Parts: sequence; structure tokens; C-alpha cells
Amino acid sequence: MQLKAQLQSNFVIMNGIIRFLLSGLAVLLTAYLLPGVNVEHYGYALLVAAVLSFANALVRPILVVLTIPITVFTLGLFLLVINALIILMVDYFVPKFDVDGFWWAMAFSLILSVFNSMFAEMLKPRRQ
Repeated sequence: MQLKAQLQSNFVIMNGIIRFLLSGLAVLLTAYLLPGVNVEHYGYALLVAAVLSFANALVRPILVVLTIPITVFTLGLFLLVINALIILMVDYFVPKFDVDGFWWAMAFSLILSVFNSMFAEMLKPRRQ
């Protein structure tokens, strides 16, 4: 029983590490596709992924709560603006990560979410 719990714990840790590495890859691929976004190399892409996940965990919920009326009025489309603003905030804090403007940040957030969704789908365990 204890061995099973240890194996599950190791699986969760390895899955988290793989997701983090794939998130950095998604940042790098997205920056490669968009001419208005630049990441120096994979190390900075991992840093962007870490700061972005931190900002999404702490800053995004506050912004979402503060902008509930406008989000309801725009039928949820204002959440795209919040995503772009968080990308611009990450651009400010991470060196060697440059986003040329709001619209590039919006495109970056959309394409990044597509890549992250694809990678998450690849990591799902298959049922037989």
C-alpha cells in the first residue's frame, strides 16, 4: 500500500515537471510563430512559463473579480484582454522576452493556450 502511494506521488511530480517543460516549449514555439514576440532561448521560455503560471495563479483571479461587470457585459470576451495584460506584465518582468504590443500579446495568449491544450491532451492517460 505504501509503495503504491509512493509511486503515485512520483507520477504526480514527474507529470508536473513534464507539463512545465512542455509549457516552456509552447512559449518557444509561439514566439517562433509570431514576429512580434521574441524569446532569447529555451531557458528564458521556461522562465516565462514559470512567471506566467505564477501571474495566472495570483494576479488573474484578482483581475477577474474586479472586472466582473465588464466581463458579463462583453459576454466573457474581456477575459481575452485580461490574458493579454498578463502577458504584457510578464514581458515587463522577464528579460529577453519581448512583446511588441497589446495585439501581439493577445495573439500570443491565444496561440499559447492552443499549444498548452494540445500538450495537455497528449499527457492524458489513455483508457482501454
